[in-house]
Amino acid sequence: MAWGKAAAAEQPAQSVARRDAAAEAATYERCMKLARQNPDEARSLAQSWRERSGAHPADHCAAVALIGLKQYKEAALRLEALAQAMTTAPAGLRAEVLDQAGQAWGLAGDPVRAYAAAGAAVALEPKDPDLLIDRAQAAAGVGYYDKAVADLDHVLKADPSRVDALIYRASANRALDRLDPALTDVEKAIARAPNSAPALLERGNIRRLKGDDEGARQDWERVGQLAPGSQADMAAKANIEHVQSNGEAEPGRSR
Repeated sequence: MAWGKAAAAEQPAQSVARRDAAAEAATYERCMKLARQNPDEARSLAQSWRERSGAHPADHCAAVALIGLKQYKEAALRLEALAQAMTTAPAGLRAEVLDQAGQAWGLAGDPVRAYAAAGAAVALEPKDPDLLIDRAQAAAGVGYYDKAVADLDHVLKADPSRVDALIYRASANRALDRLDPALTDVEKAIARAPNSAPALLERGNIRRLKGDDEGARQDWERVGQLAPGSQADMAAKANIEHVQSNGEAEPGRSR
């Protein structure tokens, strides 16, 4: 999140020296880097920074650090509270915080609150394609596949080249048993990104449901070659094992 430039934007520009703004931006950048690499240290930095002057950027770093520490529910609650407190911040910045809250709720195993937070983010920035994709994923998490397709339709209408959106829409249509449009989307995705493990996993899932066991197996094996050890690889291997042992596959998620 590009909060460095916005760190001082909530205060009157006349009262903030340039060097102070630059120092705040540098602290935020360092804290966010730590949140990814050493979240426990980042949380400590954020706390001391907040006590000095960090305000909302420090709160944001602390919440992101909690995600790194796998304290997902607490992170989500803090991110939602932060978004509510950011009354003078730009809408795009608040939307990003709410979107992160939605992702944290998803990691916490609460898809309903994940969808609500993602929806609040889109309400602030209704044309942002990344927010729409995140809301579509959250919608799928609670079984709202039609709503997921609707969001992805908007994204792909604006940019038909979005491979991720094509894969997610294919997955949602598969869940709705709309296998022909699902296959069309995933074929488009593979045409643009032939080595995409998620796309190949999804095509394998769809092929299996359409009765093409050999094509499905080839796609799933290719996933293992391209992304060994990945979530897509684990899902593909599970599908192959199901086919071999039961003659049936439980299609793994492509996201």
